[in-house]
Amino acid sequence: MTENVGEIPSGEKEFETLTRRMREIIEFPEITEEEFEKMLRSASRGYGGSLPHRTYSLCPESRRVVPAVVWEKDGMVWITKKCPEGMITDLYYEDVELYYRFSKWKFEEKKLFSANVENTGVNCPFDCGLCPRHRSHTSLLNIVLTNRCNLNCWYCFFYAREGEPIYEPTLEQIRMMLRNAKKEHPIGANAVQFTGGEPTLRDDLIEIIKIAKEEGYDHVQLNTDGIRLAFEPELVKKIREAGVNTLYLSYDGMTPQTNWKNHWEIPLIFENVRKAGGPGIVLVPTLIRNVNDHEAGAIINFGLNHLDIVRGVNFQPISLVGRVPKKERQRFRITIAGAIKKIEEQTNGVIAREDWYPIPIAGHIARFFEVFTGKKYYMTSHFACGAATYVFLDKEEKKAIPLPRFIDVEGFVEFLLEKAEEIEKARFKGLAKLKAIGETVFLKFKQFYDEKYAPKGLDVLGLIKNAFMYGNYDALGKFHTRTLFLGMMHFMDEYNYDVERVERCVIHYAMPDGRIVPFCTFNVIPEIYRDKVQRQFSYSWEEWKKLHPDWDYAKDKYVRTKEFVEKMKKSELYRKTYIDIENYFAR
Repeated sequence: MTENVGEIPSGEKEFETLTRRMREIIEFPEITEEEFEKMLRSASRGYGGSLPHRTYSLCPESRRVVPAVVWEKDGMVWITKKCPEGMITDLYYEDVELYYRFSKWKFEEKKLFSANVENTGVNCPFDCGLCPRHRSHTSLLNIVLTNRCNLNCWYCFFYAREGEPIYEPTLEQIRMMLRNAKKEHPIGANAVQFTGGEPTLRDDLIEIIKIAKEEGYDHVQLNTDGIRLAFEPELVKKIREAGVNTLYLSYDGMTPQTNWKNHWEIPLIFENVRKAGGPGIVLVPTLIRNVNDHEAGAIINFGLNHLDIVRGVNFQPISLVGRVPKKERQRFRITIAGAIKKIEEQTNGVIAREDWYPIPIAGHIARFFEVFTGKKYYMTSHFACGAATYVFLDKEEKKAIPLPRFIDVEGFVEFLLEKAEEIEKARFKGLAKLKAIGETVFLKFKQFYDEKYAPKGLDVLGLIKNAFMYGNYDALGKFHTRTLFLGMMHFMDEYNYDVERVERCVIHYAMPDGRIVPFCTFNVIPEIYRDKVQRQFSYSWEEWKKLHPDWDYAKDKYVRTKEFVEKMKKSELYRKTYIDIENYFAR
């Protein structure tokens, strides 16, 4: 990059600095081969079965598919597999009660799969593409625009590929990948995320965004560290005008230590987004035990303080890809349940365990929309893959209120399912009749709404009515502009790999060879998917230099000067961003 704005520590130096302080270690239980075999014989089978539950996993050493058991001990959920090298156990979920509560909302619609490779899928996850065994359509399509990056993060999926040949698909290949995902039947992809590497390093980024809109994608988000956006206000304006709805912005903590990558640049990014009138920002912390997990609550509070531009916080518990020793997994491993527990502690109970629901609950809600509007769009991910809630901000009383505190979520969802069955049986036809049913649903909805605990000065009922009555992207967008979405998505690695989960993955990568691959095969088995295909379609160093004679590897890298840091420390913008903010979780 041309800006001289940062001294980047090496991956090793950063790792040493951030992991010096130890707060807690997760003790993994030991299990003998005999105990494993006994448990395996008695384990339940079939999606969402009781614990112990039989599934399949990956052996980190041999890379074979091996039998595995998900089981409970001391209130926590574990996954154990038998590898040729011995027994391997890892943490699956830190709260067995939450595991069972989430499993209640599992959702499966077998009509949804849309295969685009001709094989039987008997060797999942080694024959992805999507195969006939896959059970979910693409809710979010990922397209890697480049493997170049301006940072070096030791916990990044792509970090291991530093210095490899350059992978940057052509505009024609990108268009093909977008079209390919649209062909999924019966539900084509409607949301795309451009990712990397660092996608803003591409000079033709604006043209790529426009191509996505031309191909009919309503939602376009850019996965970025935001460095270029901090120093190029015009670029922010251009990507918004081209059609980006969301900046999926890396944000790992509240201090320069926990968020070394863009702590000093965030104020500039926020300022430029405000001046450009968007896009909306989703903060994306990679959550790591003993590194930044003590700041989860503070990150949410930070988002609430910038609710005019921040639409959500989406935590991603770390995926420990590559060969990771047991002691390192014990230090860094955290799951969705563990993150929820820490958020409850750090927000003084304002956002509690009971406020969260698994992603598949949205599938049950979508069931109503299918019969009401005829539109299919399901979230059929595994119940252990993700969790979410919404938080409203009561500015009058300066407090945050999770949606489940004033809405009976479970009662309302069950009511929608009853109405969906009623509509199907009656086989109503005609827009007027459907609208009348929608009005009835909304009137009934008031019975699930407790105004006493609702945020003051905000027409929550009106926002929800529009979202449910119209069910389109604009209506849902208005709902999101007045709330803070909180989400979690725990991507797997070789140690906690569950084939049942990957069969239901809803976040997929498009590849230039025509295949569409679930996230947790693309990145966890890179030698078959990500790295293999990207090498096939990469430029050698010599080819890249011929196409870009002025390019130099060092120019990509972001360098932060001490002068820049000192200037930011003293700035009013820095103070407004980090210091002069409310604490919505204070008691």
